[in-house]
Amino acid sequence: MGAVNVATAELAVDSRCRLGEGIVWDERRGCLYWTDILSARLWMHVPGSGQLHHWDLPEPLGCLALCEDGRLLLALAKSIRLAAAPMPGASLALETLCALEPEQGASTRSNDGRCDRHGNFVFGTKDETGADPPLGRFYQFSAAHGLRPLPLPPAAVPNSICFSPDGATMYWCDTAHPRILCGDYDPARATLGNVRVFAETRDGRAPDGSTVDAAGGLWNAHWDGGCVVRHAPDGAVDRVVAIPHGRPTCCAIGGAAFDTLYVTTAREDLDATTLAAMPAAGGVFALALPAGSGAPEPRFRPA
Repeated sequence: MGAVNVATAELAVDSRCRLGEGIVWDERRGCLYWTDILSARLWMHVPGSGQLHHWDLPEPLGCLALCEDGRLLLALAKSIRLAAAPMPGASLALETLCALEPEQGASTRSNDGRCDRHGNFVFGTKDETGADPPLGRFYQFSAAHGLRPLPLPPAAVPNSICFSPDGATMYWCDTAHPRILCGDYDPARATLGNVRVFAETRDGRAPDGSTVDAAGGLWNAHWDGGCVVRHAPDGAVDRVVAIPHGRPTCCAIGGAAFDTLYVTTAREDLDATTLAAMPAAGGVFALALPAGSGAPEPRFRPA
């Protein structure tokens, strides 16, 4: 392993989410979106003005994606819905596109997900029961084909879903296991081949949400690890970003010049003593990066 760059992120938004997740940068509106899953809230922050807003939702929101037409695609616990472009002070108009695993009831809910480079939404469902084998699954959702399962084994906590810059490689993990996998992704057929281990997480730490930068590096949040780790395209670790409060959950690269790493965190299951020592747990943290480090988030193509 070569030299590893180490830095510490600073608090950018003191949102104190119970389970902040799924952060996305919208370069058209110059804002961040993320979810507090356990509070069933969608959050929006405009770094340029400091504006901060949230909307309460009818179900917990596992993850979200930008749409080509300016709307948002929301993977709620048991349904996929379209939301009109959020406007501060106005309610969200929601349109249901499909149900998610209705046969499983409350045993599963949506979890991590992102759009691929071809306008399809790829996400997973989390097992809420501790079943063996687990009940969680991976899916692709598109306007053309609806909901299609991906040919992957069941997972307890599907996570780390993201795509190489050319869209040919998909990354994912089951947070229950200390490794990130990858495979050759065929978006038209919703299939994966040549599945392999991309990286093992250090010291057995649990991998959580990820994003891929413009150079093909994968940034992964370590739940309970207090950091985000960048893996070079060959899987080697070359950067570690300390997150001083809370449990790191997901990351995105945004800012006007795609020059800022943003990281969501959680307060979930932290005791009073721990929260007293890290009161900003559940906030969004940020670290300055060189201009052009990121690229626009892929967008869903509605019908």
